[in-house]
Amino acid sequence: MTNVTKPTPVELDLSINPTLVTEILRGFVRNEIHRAGFQRAVMGMSGGIDSSVVTYLAARAMGPKNVLAVTMPYKTSSDATVRDSQTVIEELGVRAIDVPITDQVDAYFARFPDASQMRLANKCARERMTVLYDQSAAFEGLVIGTSNKSELLLGYGTQYGDTASAINPLAALYKTQLYQLAEYLGVPEQIRTKTPTADLWAGQTDEGELGFTYADVDPLLVRMVDYNWSRAELIEAGFDAQFVERVTDMIRRNQFKRRMPIIARL
Repeated sequence: MTNVTKPTPVELDLSINPTLVTEILRGFVRNEIHRAGFQRAVMGMSGGIDSSVVTYLAARAMGPKNVLAVTMPYKTSSDATVRDSQTVIEELGVRAIDVPITDQVDAYFARFPDASQMRLANKCARERMTVLYDQSAAFEGLVIGTSNKSELLLGYGTQYGDTASAINPLAALYKTQLYQLAEYLGVPEQIRTKTPTADLWAGQTDEGELGFTYADVDPLLVRMVDYNWSRAELIEAGFDAQFVERVTDMIRRNQFKRRMPIIARL
């Protein structure tokens, strides 16, 4: 068996070359949209760092007039979500449409008044994706995803909701790496510095739901996933054993979200 050289601390550094990454992702967006026979891009705009980075990349790749940013607020969406979305739209000069989802979501849950907060959150995510794909048909553009590598590995997303897309330029970047790219692209500071949130309900935050920060989990993920460190190596490196087990379990349990439907072979 060939021995695998353990990566150096420099190789494990989560810093990126934002100039190079931007050029690669700009080319990816442009080439994949053209390969699919489209000339335009459509994405959901939440005012968060992920959707903002994607919108900046798409504007560079396709030109602002060929990009449609769709805002889809629910009645509990924060003022910051609305404000920051509009800031990006105005700064880039992309096309935009506002499609509130409160009426259709509330009409559904009028039948299920005891539904949990999580059911409501998942319904909102899937409702937004149906809006995006309808606007994709109207605008004749390809839907671009906004889920990053940290979220996809941890299963922090709604299957056929915010994880659905035709192409995804962020799936190889950890959340902490997105901040570097966002600064390089010129994403407004108020977006880069605010607490990550899917704005699923009042006061909701990503890290509050996950129970740990991206700054804590990304160094673990890069060793566990990219370099295949063993549990013993991770604990030896200083990661808490319970934290390692919890993240390992999250990755394993959410594998079904990262794959196409399994087809029975006859």
